Amino acid sequence: MNSEIVTLKMPEALLRDASSVAAAQDVTIGHLVRQLLKKEVDRRLRAKTSNRTDERLIAALQALLVRDMAEACSWSDLAVRLRRHGYDLRPAGGGLTLHKTSCDTRVCKASELGFAYRTLVARFQRGMPDHPQDALNLIFEADSPPPFDVIERD
Repeated sequence: MNSEIVTLKMPEALLRDASSVAAAQDVTIGHLVRQLLKKEVDRRLRAKTSNRTDERLIAALQALLVRDMAEACSWSDLAVRLRRHGYDLRPAGGGLTLHKTSCDTRVCKASELGFAYRTLVARFQRGMPDHPQDALNLIFEADSPPPFDVIERD
């Protein structure tokens, strides 16, 4: 495997701490950085190939958040309730994703927890503030009758 030389700038304190960690593992800082970078790149590439969240994680999140998500009466109420648990919802495409606020990490789609954006829009009678999806169309679609009537005749 061919290797390229890369120069990194980092704060002195981080360099000192990295040196300590590398020395404790009897490796170079370069080795430590390569291993950590490879691990992070692999994690992100795998995340893009698999959009399904681990079912055990979904079950745990449902147990933690479902009551607050079900009882919220507005977008701001929902945001406050989720923040208490260290999470927030963010627009993603035509829906929402749940993020862990402490590390700014995407956890799952809100729909995987049973709360699709369309459902929340219908319940709150408005779209999430700053969400790019046209909330008025979602409300109209959620409240409208089927596109045709079924009439039974003898």
